[in-house]
Amino acid sequence: MLPNKARRRETLNNPFEQRLETVLRDKLDDCQALIACERLSGGANQETYRLVIRHSTGDRPLALRRAAGGSAEDLSELNVGLATEARLFEIARDFAVPAPEILYVLRADDGLGDGFVMSWLEGETLGHRIVRAPEFEAVRPRLAAQCGEILARIHAIDVSATGLEGLLPALSPRDEIEQTWSRYRALETAQPMIDYTARWLLDHVPAAPDRALVHSDFRNGNLMIDASGVIGVLDWEIAHIGDPVRDLGWLCTNSWRFGRDDLPVGGFGNRDDLLNAYNTHADVDVTEEHLHFWQVFGSFWWAVGCLAMADQFRSGPDRSVERPAIGRRSSECQADCVNLLIPGPFDRIEAPTAGRRADLPHAEELLDSVAAFLREDASTATGGRTRFFAKVAANSLDIVKRESKLGPALEHSEYASLRALLKRPGDRDTLRWELVSGLRDGTIDPGLPGLARHLRDTVLNQLAIDQPGYPALATAAKKA
Repeated sequence: MLPNKARRRETLNNPFEQRLETVLRDKLDDCQALIACERLSGGANQETYRLVIRHSTGDRPLALRRAAGGSAEDLSELNVGLATEARLFEIARDFAVPAPEILYVLRADDGLGDGFVMSWLEGETLGHRIVRAPEFEAVRPRLAAQCGEILARIHAIDVSATGLEGLLPALSPRDEIEQTWSRYRALETAQPMIDYTARWLLDHVPAAPDRALVHSDFRNGNLMIDASGVIGVLDWEIAHIGDPVRDLGWLCTNSWRFGRDDLPVGGFGNRDDLLNAYNTHADVDVTEEHLHFWQVFGSFWWAVGCLAMADQFRSGPDRSVERPAIGRRSSECQADCVNLLIPGPFDRIEAPTAGRRADLPHAEELLDSVAAFLREDASTATGGRTRFFAKVAANSLDIVKRESKLGPALEHSEYASLRALLKRPGDRDTLRWELVSGLRDGTIDPGLPGLARHLRDTVLNQLAIDQPGYPALATAAKKA
């Protein structure tokens, strides 16, 4: 049998890896060979690889971050570009923000698309492990305060002196709402709770907020953690200049607590620790109202982001099993908006009971068997992205199973509720679009009697199909 290193070297036989090795040997000091290249499962918008290079003092792990599909980036209002992101990493390190060292930014003539190579940080980024794994038990109570201090450092960076003012977009809170709402409308899907939330946000825009560098994706899952705390702030691709409290609200958004609803800061800490540390180091006083606004915005923004993932699955280039699964997570964020803005009772739809059947295995049994195979056999026998996608596929089959049970009743309930609310005939889809259009053009008042109850019932019951274990459902049930 070949030695382990030799076996790993034999896997570098596709054109991408061969080209990458050529670039690394040419651009990095003392790089003799690329001996491993593994694409990691994290990163919905960009590709991330763990590399191992050989040089005179031994093997060294590195990270490669590059544009999805390996092509030049199609920059949008949500993406500053990987070259600018690399510059943000460099500036962050200059201001004592923990971040990896940038070693090389890819050029067009490298033939690898847009991206950069950086040092490898050894730590944990998986949010569910950070909030639950025993090895982080001692450090978790300190993380909220560390995040507050790090955010204060980020927001203190002089965007003019560093040249960021010319690189990054400047967005007011109203700009961010309108931009996100416009992006959602372009998807041509009718989700009334998203439009309701947009109306609420526009009515509660903070007055004259401060202006600073905003990371925009500072959350559990984009922080590298080890036993000492935060050792890396990752994923700067949507940074901009705007209201710094946006970062604080995003860190507190329910989507990034990973089931720990009792700890509102990333699932690992409390608001007092976060705000006390931030207010001390930033010399400001963030109010609960200001934080609440950006927490609502965070759920609104990610509700739209999830739908955009599904749209990317439909239009390409990434048709992975993860994209439509993330699309169904929009109901989680919409449910968070319900609990933040219109809490109250809701009527939960129950699945009809089915007796034992003696005929051929029915659809539910087939779905159960395939999901079990993916979750227990396929994911165990594989690793990396394949293992991750096997679990995602099993979860998607669970959604299909719940939808077959609960979907017809939810459609009937929503239709009856829309008829009563709008007081006009029409099929369910037509009436839903009428509700959405009225919320958008202002002809329907968000305070319309019965609207809050309609939104609670439809959104929360959709969540019961998409992800019944998501904490927003239990939170809503307590308020019923």
